[in-house]
Amino acid sequence: MELINKSRLERARAKGADIIKHGPVAVAARYRAGMIFVELSSGVEVRFPVRLAQGLENGSPKDLAEIQIEARGLGLHWPRLDVNLYVPSLLQGVLGTRKWMAEIGKLGGSVTSAAKAKAAAENGKLGGRPKRATVGV
Repeated sequence: MELINKSRLERARAKGADIIKHGPVAVAARYRAGMIFVELSSGVEVRFPVRLAQGLENGSPKDLAEIQIEARGLGLHWPRLDVNLYVPSLLQGVLGTRKWMAEIGKLGGSVTSAAKAKAAAENGKLGGRPKRATVGV
């Protein structure tokens, strides 16, 4: 575990103060129909499906509906689930740890659909994926 020294703590505080000053930060949050909606100080509202957020994916509607805005708008907290999301990371599309995000990415790549199957069949008629060019032998 890495220790936090006074210098690192002061840099973190300064960074947080800058984010709060220049925003955007969360001013409201709510759960509805499998989605979390977050209203930002800029007037923009973002939403994401709970199934994509680490720790929220198995929450009941009652658990998900109780959302606290913390750290002056930098954090969202679900006390019934003991889950926290950092708003600046959320705005970058980060909904969990690196491992969690990698798993979510795998799910997206494994999706099958009629359109994907049709495209694969058409590609197969053309001889499949092009072979890599070999350079200078």
